[in-house]
Amino acid sequence: MFLSVCAFSIMDLIVKWSENYPVGEVLFFRGFCGMIPIFFLIPRERYKDFYKTDRFFLHLKRCISGLIAIVAIFIALRKLPLATVVSITFAAPVFTTIMSIFFLSEKVGLYRWLAVIVGFIGILIISEPGYSSLNIYYIYPIIFCFGLSYVAIAIRQLSSTEPVWLIGLYFSFSIMLISFFTLPQGWIMPSLKDLFLLSMVGVLGGLANLWLTQSYKFSEVSLVTPLKYLALVFAIIFGYLFWDEVPTTKTLLGSALVIISSIIIFRREVYYKKQVTISRHE
Repeated sequence: MFLSVCAFSIMDLIVKWSENYPVGEVLFFRGFCGMIPIFFLIPRERYKDFYKTDRFFLHLKRCISGLIAIVAIFIALRKLPLATVVSITFAAPVFTTIMSIFFLSEKVGLYRWLAVIVGFIGILIISEPGYSSLNIYYIYPIIFCFGLSYVAIAIRQLSSTEPVWLIGLYFSFSIMLISFFTLPQGWIMPSLKDLFLLSMVGVLGGLANLWLTQSYKFSEVSLVTPLKYLALVFAIIFGYLFWDEVPTTKTLLGSALVIISSIIIFRREVYYKKQVTISRHE
C-alpha cells in the first residue's frame, strides 16, 4: 500500500507539472505506458487469447466511468492546489455508499448515512461554494469521485470472474484509444526529459494499481487502508515545495471531516464483512 500511495502521489505531481501539454497527450502516455507493467502479469497460457472476455459490456461501462474519472482528475490537478484535490478525492467512499443503493441494492444504515452527511459537509468546507466566488474547477474532483465510485462497483462485479490484469488492460487500452481523438487539437513534441516524465505517468499509474491490489490480497484490509491517507501528507509537501501552495485552515478542516467520513464507512462495512476497497484505478 505504501508503494502504491507513493506511486500515485508522484503521478499526481507529474500530471500537475504537465499543464503545458494537452490533456489528451498526457492521457495517451497514461494509457500506452500503463499497459507495460500489465503485460508482465499475463499468464503464458493466455498469450494467444489474453483479450477474450464474456463480460465485454461491463468492461465497457467500467472503462467509460474510469475515463470520465481520469479526465476530471487530470483537469483538477492542473487547476487546483494539490492538497485540495487529494482531500476531495477521499470522499469517493461517500459517493460509493450512495451509488451502491441503486446499483447493488444494498441497505445503508444510520451510521453510514451520518458518514455521508459528514463527508458532504467536508466537501462544502473545502470548496467554499458561493454565487460570487465559486471556482468551477472544484466540480472536477467531485466528478472524479462519482466516476471512481462506479468503477469500484463495476470492479466488484467483474472481479468474480475476471483477472485483475485483464480489467486493467482494457482500461489502459481505452485511455490510449480515446486520447487519439484529441490529436486534431494539437499535440506537442516533448523533449527527451519530458518524454521520460510523461511516460512515468503511465508506468506509475499501472504499478500503483497493481501494488494496491497486491496489498489487499496479502494483508488485512484494516491494516493497509489507513495508509492511503498518507497521500494528503505527500500532496501538502509536494504542493509547498514545487508550487508554494499552503493549504488553508478550511481545506485542512474539510479534509479531516472527509477522512473521518470515509473511515466510518470503512469500519462499518468491515463490520458487515463487505468488500469496501476503493482503489483509484486510474
